[in-house]
Amino acid sequence: MSAIQTRKERERADRHQRIIDTARELAETKGWEAVTIRRLADAIEYSQPVLYSHFAGKDAIVAAVAEQGCAELAVATREARERAATPEAGLIAVTENYLAFARDSAALYDAIFLLRTDLKFGPEAPQALKDAFLELLHTFAPFAGSHDVETFTEVAWSALHGLATLDRGGRLRPDFRDQRLEIFIAQWVRPA
Repeated sequence: MSAIQTRKERERADRHQRIIDTARELAETKGWEAVTIRRLADAIEYSQPVLYSHFAGKDAIVAAVAEQGCAELAVATREARERAATPEAGLIAVTENYLAFARDSAALYDAIFLLRTDLKFGPEAPQALKDAFLELLHTFAPFAGSHDVETFTEVAWSALHGLATLDRGGRLRPDFRDQRLEIFIAQWVRPA
């Protein structure tokens, strides 16, 4: 491979990442509705056709942001769980971390879980999605008892996602966050 070809590939990869970073920044500051191909092209100072040479459209950009967000969530989940002294403490730490992630990185959370993309969790998922689920599985596995651990994790994750989404949407009483966390933890650590 020539030095020029290597440089062009590096520049293309850098431009690809810049598009993702700019979309994420714009979404975090102004919301996903503000993220358009035109605005992204203006922000990174490239033409719209250049963006389309990297991504088929906005949905593909959202999917790229979501995939990177899943990788970040997986790392944060693993770190929270591994710092804990017991599985129960790990569950508390992961739950608190997950809820904070949903609250503090709202646009990223929306890209991962709420916006339309072609990303699917499961056996055919990109590695970042598999890693994020695996970290949740490691968190909930000690409490699964005789239940299938993946199904148990899916149900627990669904409940956690519901708490995160309803709280962010202002549908739950803010003064009762700590009580909801206690109830959530108690439901998953009790014997199956």
